Amino acid sequence: MIDGKKCIGILTSGGDAPGMNAAIRSAVRTALYNDMVPVGIIRGYNGLLEKNYRIMDSPSVSNILKKGGTILFTARCKEFYEEKYRKIAYQNAVEIGLDGLVVIGGDGSYNGASYLSQLGLPCIGIPGTIDNDIACTEYTIGYDTAMNTVLELMDKLNDTSQSHHRCTVVEVMGRHAGHMALCTGVACGAAAIVTEEEPMDINEMCEAIFYARSRGKHHFIIVVSEGVGETDKIARDIESLTGIDTRAAILGHVQRGGSPTLRDRVMASEMGNYAVHLLANGKGNRVVAMKDGKITDFDIQEALKMHKGLDMELYRVMQEIV
Repeated sequence: MIDGKKCIGILTSGGDAPGMNAAIRSAVRTALYNDMVPVGIIRGYNGLLEKNYRIMDSPSVSNILKKGGTILFTARCKEFYEEKYRKIAYQNAVEIGLDGLVVIGGDGSYNGASYLSQLGLPCIGIPGTIDNDIACTEYTIGYDTAMNTVLELMDKLNDTSQSHHRCTVVEVMGRHAGHMALCTGVACGAAAIVTEEEPMDINEMCEAIFYARSRGKHHFIIVVSEGVGETDKIARDIESLTGIDTRAAILGHVQRGGSPTLRDRVMASEMGNYAVHLLANGKGNRVVAMKDGKITDFDIQEALKMHKGLDMELYRVMQEIV
């Protein structure tokens, strides 16, 4: 506790995602409304190891709802894989006066939250990742904004592909999950979508291009998920096998930035509020999630064991409307 009040720590961990600031704002304002002290931990779990933190107040989160990135900064913390550093982080949390911790991030961040919960610090995870690869939730903060960013870039690439009767192989983020590739591929009218879950060899990609051409199309987008890799080689091979001028476009980290969409702002606000209420009610080792359109929570270990596959019905639709 700090000054006799319950104290809630908040950190962002792993890759940044649009909407993290909205979640921070919600958690801070919810804590203050319920007479608790919010503490921002700087640079993720590194901040706990370094005791790098600051007491938050309402003005400290003013005007951040619309901002991308995270005002608490984020980083990956390799030390957290070692037990001795987790114990140091826990002891530092006790010395700071934390009664609970809100962790905004992905699966790796949840592992850290689970370790701290087991040591005695109640932790609540909030899904913040553009990959939408957390199985327990139908939606992760940042996913909608990232998809809209990708779609805008694909539309621009589509314009120049059309002008030159060209094929463009576009690599999108998603790590080992193909959710962004699938949704943005459908939205931009891709001739083929290649993911780790639904791989295609180079001949199948060329067949998809020839099929689209047989229906009167003269420019083509092939969407490749990040985990597939070899985007430049795929582009060279397509050009070699089809004779179509083909370029590779790796969109990169531009997909992480930008002002969050309405959906990400609202979802982050709901989840931040829910997380603080879980801690206020003495709960820990939980993950906030959206299930059947409603905000709920799961045990962290249960959540980490879940598997999330691609929406195969959407994949089927894509194949029929190329």
